[in-house]
Amino acid sequence: MTAPNDRPQRWNRLLELLSDTGRLSVEEASERLGVSAATVRRDFTALAEQQLATRTHGGIVATSVAYDLPARYRHGDEAKARIAEHAAGLLPPTAVVGLNGGTTTSAVARALAGRSDLSATEDDQLTIVTNALNIATEMVLRPHLRTICLGGIARRESYELHGPLTERALAELRLDAAVLGVNGISANGGAQCRHLDEAGVSAAMVRQSAEVIVVTPSDKLLRTALARICAIEQVHVLVTDTDADAGVVADIRAAGVRVDLV
Repeated sequence: MTAPNDRPQRWNRLLELLSDTGRLSVEEASERLGVSAATVRRDFTALAEQQLATRTHGGIVATSVAYDLPARYRHGDEAKARIAEHAAGLLPPTAVVGLNGGTTTSAVARALAGRSDLSATEDDQLTIVTNALNIATEMVLRPHLRTICLGGIARRESYELHGPLTERALAELRLDAAVLGVNGISANGGAQCRHLDEAGVSAAMVRQSAEVIVVTPSDKLLRTALARICAIEQVHVLVTDTDADAGVVADIRAAGVRVDLV
């Protein structure tokens, strides 16, 4: 349950609930958060004043297109949720974090936004840098985060921006960590994805990052994909679930990658 007196975390939880339903009543929010109706009304008014939601009689409704995304981008299975929470916990609360597109990285972004140790001070804010429109649109609603959306050509299949504008913008930035979703990863093939344009942006994130964290369900460890993002030696940490094939995990660890099974 969200701490009653922690306003940033209450707001974050309200926005998460709003993403599920598109609207919230005072009574529902009060029950879900375990706080008074008066507290919820004040929170609703504050969210509306910051244009994070629209006030209605007795509640609020979503104002972001993020809530119109397909459900697969708003909800994940249990394994992805564990992966996301673990990966989010690896990052310092003031880090500059690059995220490519995908359902697992979208879950990581929400897990980051939900951390209780994030600073509301502008100079110490966690910064998310992403080429994924759905991540940027949702994260910009979090007042305790700074969100940087990279420009480029949009892919409707994945909500990712790509192309020379995207890579040029990345070249001007320095990331503490890149958190990458992949379509395949192996000791021999490295991190891989299906599309050349997406691989180019993810590879640019790798070049600009001090640390590379790959997040993926275990079934991706047995797959290959068209385009290589980076060699396995450029990956520092792989976070996957406990169903991962032991032999594949051993090979990746032998290549010098830390593998966290969650």
